[in-house]
Amino acid sequence: MAVKIDKDTCIGCGACVDVCPVSALSMENDKAVCDEGTCIDCGACIATCPVSAISE
Repeated sequence: MAVKIDKDTCIGCGACVDVCPVSALSMENDKAVCDEGTCIDCGACIATCPVSAISE
């Protein structure tokens, strides 16, 4: 199951993209997006997001 990103809360800092071990996250229109087929639901991005925009 892939993580969920709240686009209204995301500030586009890219911290989650930098910590994802499988490169499932990327930036589109200054917001983080998750490739659900690649995400391994490790939680690294959740712990890194400074505004808690990512959840399981």
